[in-house]
Amino acid sequence: CESIGARHTFTEKYPDIKLFISESDALRDIVSEGIDCVLRVGRLADEHLVAKPLCQLEEVTVASPSYLKKAGLPCCIDDLHTHKMIGFYASDQSAPMPLEFCEDNGTIRELSIPRSISVNSAESLVALALQGMGIVQVPRYHIEAHLKEGRLVTLLTHVPPSPSPLTLLYPQNRKYSARVNVFIEWLESII
Repeated sequence: CESIGARHTFTEKYPDIKLFISESDALRDIVSEGIDCVLRVGRLADEHLVAKPLCQLEEVTVASPSYLKKAGLPCCIDDLHTHKMIGFYASDQSAPMPLEFCEDNGTIRELSIPRSISVNSAESLVALALQGMGIVQVPRYHIEAHLKEGRLVTLLTHVPPSPSPLTLLYPQNRKYSARVNVFIEWLESII
């Protein structure tokens, strides 16, 4: 996905439309809650919604220089057995998500290593990685500034995590007003 910051914002182009934006990884019943549309990162469960794929978000494996100074730089997946990860609980999961690596032959290898701590927020995941608490996997766009400034370092670039799909979801049978249609068109134009 391209950077949204380089383009005009929706509110500049449509100043009379008021937006309400909420962030959560919890699955919501958008029909009964009257929500017009939802952006979802990751694989989708069987939903009774229209799903419009927008793009694939590049994922990276990272750690802070302070963590790597203590634990060493892993050169291959098997080196991770002596490392710690920061666990991430998605709202629909009963266990932390494992680390995921795409090997050259197309095989996806999942690995759970000891966790120093577990969280259920992407912001907490990144904050703890910056504090040297362990290895994480996150979308590159979320930490690009930290990478450029050297506060986080990419690891195992030869076996990256699978990209995460970004999908727009909206109810099947709802007639959209012009404001929702222009939002969807704007969103497609910036991605």
